[in-house]
Amino acid sequence: MHKKIHIKERVLRLQGVGGTRSAATPGFWVCVFLCMGLQLNAQERIWEGTACPDKHVALAEFLPEGEPRAAVIVCPGGSYHWLDSENEGTKVAQWLVGEGIAAYVLKYRVAGKFEFAVKYRTLVRGHRYPDMLCDLQRAIQLVRERYKGPVGLMGFSAGGHLVMSGAEFFDTNFLGLYGIEPEVSLRPDFVAPIYPVVTFADRFVHKRSRLGLLGEWTVLAPDMRDSLSLEKHVRPDTPPVFLLNCKDDPVVDYHNSELLDSALSAQGVSHVYIQYPAGGHGFGADPAKQNEFTGQWQKTFIEWLNEYGH
Repeated sequence: MHKKIHIKERVLRLQGVGGTRSAATPGFWVCVFLCMGLQLNAQERIWEGTACPDKHVALAEFLPEGEPRAAVIVCPGGSYHWLDSENEGTKVAQWLVGEGIAAYVLKYRVAGKFEFAVKYRTLVRGHRYPDMLCDLQRAIQLVRERYKGPVGLMGFSAGGHLVMSGAEFFDTNFLGLYGIEPEVSLRPDFVAPIYPVVTFADRFVHKRSRLGLLGEWTVLAPDMRDSLSLEKHVRPDTPPVFLLNCKDDPVVDYHNSELLDSALSAQGVSHVYIQYPAGGHGFGADPAKQNEFTGQWQKTFIEWLNEYGH
């Protein structure tokens, strides 16, 4: 199944959708979370007790009241240099919990803001590929070990690149670098890259994300650029994909998502691609950053998830 949806402004107005959404007051959200029985557990250090030296990597668990219908691991964006943990992390988890979905926000390893300014990785390794993918696979392992229902991934911007990497390279055990052989599947049941970085080789590349993932020297290697250009590695058994972006995205060129859409179609992967005419980048789950188009994406995602019985 493949759906490609280009939303036009006039269509939305005919449907009575218009104007921007205003941010709710803090008191409103407190009432909402109390009413829906939100449970927030402390962050789990996912590498404790393992050979991985980076013990700060954390997974924050958000649980709905009752049995979850699904679980979603959320990967915020930030050009592989930092993480937008609020707008593309916590707020996303809070919304998912309200839909009866368990959410796990992953604080994965990134290059860091200091590296962005100083470029210290020209001298020392720092954080780079495959650290981030190791963190994601470890999160999938831990969530699958505690929850037997469907487990999906959702990522934003560079986090979208990360979750699609997890969907395409699931049968490569990156955890083996730390002597871990998981007994559960590392293949997600579905994946949702939102305004994602996709290509590392094409002229539409987001250079800051490529630099953050590969490092100052590896970024020059054509084989590594090709290896992590996701449009080149879509496979027929890629899990179902919910792909979304805006044509006026000023950060990640909208052609990134079009490249991925074409590759998914060529391999016959079940997916939906929604392209809004306006909405920019980085709106996440924050109503204050959404417009008449992007304010619909969360509802549309839940409807898509319902189609698969999740």
